[in-house]
Amino acid sequence: MEEETEEDENLPPGEEQGMRDSLLGGAPEGVSVPAEVPGQDRREDEARGRVPEGGFGWVVVLAATWCSGSIFGIQNSFGILYVLLQKEMESGPEQNLILFTAWVGSLAMGMIFFCSPVVSIFTDRLGCRKTSSGGAALAFIGLLCSSFTKSLGVRYFTYGILFGCGCSFAFQPSLVILGHYFKKRLGLVNGIVAGGSCVFTMCLPFLLETMGNTIGLAHTFQVLSVFMFIQIFLSLTFKPLLPPPIDYKKEKEKVAGRSKAQQCLTQIQKYFSMQVFHKKTYRIWACGIATTVLGYFVPYVHLIKFVEKRFVDKQNWILLVCIGATSGVGRLASGRIGDSIPGLKKIYLQVASFLLLGILSMMLPLCQMFESVIVVCLFLGLCDGFLISMMSPIAFELVGPMQASQAIGYVLGLMSIPMTAGPPIAGLLIDLQGSYDLAFYLAGIPPLVGALVLLSVPLIHDRDLKKAKKVETGKEKTQDSVVNGELLPGSPVTDAQV
Repeated sequence: MEEETEEDENLPPGEEQGMRDSLLGGAPEGVSVPAEVPGQDRREDEARGRVPEGGFGWVVVLAATWCSGSIFGIQNSFGILYVLLQKEMESGPEQNLILFTAWVGSLAMGMIFFCSPVVSIFTDRLGCRKTSSGGAALAFIGLLCSSFTKSLGVRYFTYGILFGCGCSFAFQPSLVILGHYFKKRLGLVNGIVAGGSCVFTMCLPFLLETMGNTIGLAHTFQVLSVFMFIQIFLSLTFKPLLPPPIDYKKEKEKVAGRSKAQQCLTQIQKYFSMQVFHKKTYRIWACGIATTVLGYFVPYVHLIKFVEKRFVDKQNWILLVCIGATSGVGRLASGRIGDSIPGLKKIYLQVASFLLLGILSMMLPLCQMFESVIVVCLFLGLCDGFLISMMSPIAFELVGPMQASQAIGYVLGLMSIPMTAGPPIAGLLIDLQGSYDLAFYLAGIPPLVGALVLLSVPLIHDRDLKKAKKVETGKEKTQDSVVNGELLPGSPVTDAQV
């Protein structure tokens, strides 16, 4: 008891009161408890003060760039693999192939985001290094196993599930670790890392096209697995500098005297913390992003086949190179621009990219010349760059650095279902209509709706800040008016407050 008393005396007033309330079974009725403890804000400020802004952080940036590039370079080039898969399954009816083959790539992309909330737990518990290297190993196994089968159903598991889950566990820590080494340049390094996928997206289509025609799909999968094998060792550079949001040793001590069921329930509640959803602005932002991605991945899957049918004997892989090139420009530019935009106004970059992305998707069926498709793809890549590179900085602005891992994890998890469902739904429409026009028209609607939703986030944030300032100003005036003898019984100020 004496040790506990000494510890309590050293606590800040907010934490001391919170500890007393927890020991007494909660705060008394009628007494409001602040939503955020002041000590937690100080802890975040002290942690952010230790960020080195460079040094070994640039090695981490290089490793994260390879991670982002290898994962999304392969995912964004799935249009080439999509055609190779259809050629390998020529015995099946064409109408079924359009729908069922699209599920292979959609599952992989969807699993990257679906696993994100779980990845946040592993990242907080095990650290960025172990989580990312383990995920890269799983992705390597998935790609390697995909080369030893020709069954579409087995590839749903090896490529769609194993490779997709592995990418999720490898990729998300690469975003979180950047906040451990950079603060002022966080937007810039996110742009560099995001730009890595663009370099890979520019090179891989030609590589996949060449390998697919010379060594076949099976050996192509084996070559791609080498990228993830390299990432296993690069992930070892992800050494965390900031403390985890939860001290798991103390949490174990707190529940030591409880039953196993209570301990299990308590640990689940701690791991699956929903605290980020207490912020209205984060909820709206996450829902807007999830709405947008219903049509986001449709062009990446169906664009190559669409051009192959409409424009015969054209080098269709050039389109993916164009998307990758301008996406890299967009990611680098948006990172630099985002650093110069204060606070949540960064979100307007995403709004603009969503609006343009929706319009461009609807323009694809209107293109009557191959050159016009190239122009549309150039702007599609630019929008993609502005969308992706702003995800992490906006999450840090919304919830702070200590909860950024969970914030990123949950928003990516919400993206998984619409992103997985988009290309197969488009494939079903293509089967029914016999044309790609309706699929691309409808794919442009979700980004437009998502942009309108995100417009409200900065407005709500500013309104909440003004309300908070008014409350603080009112408290200060009240404290200033209550001086010396005015606190005695019978004082007008005291009576008015009571």
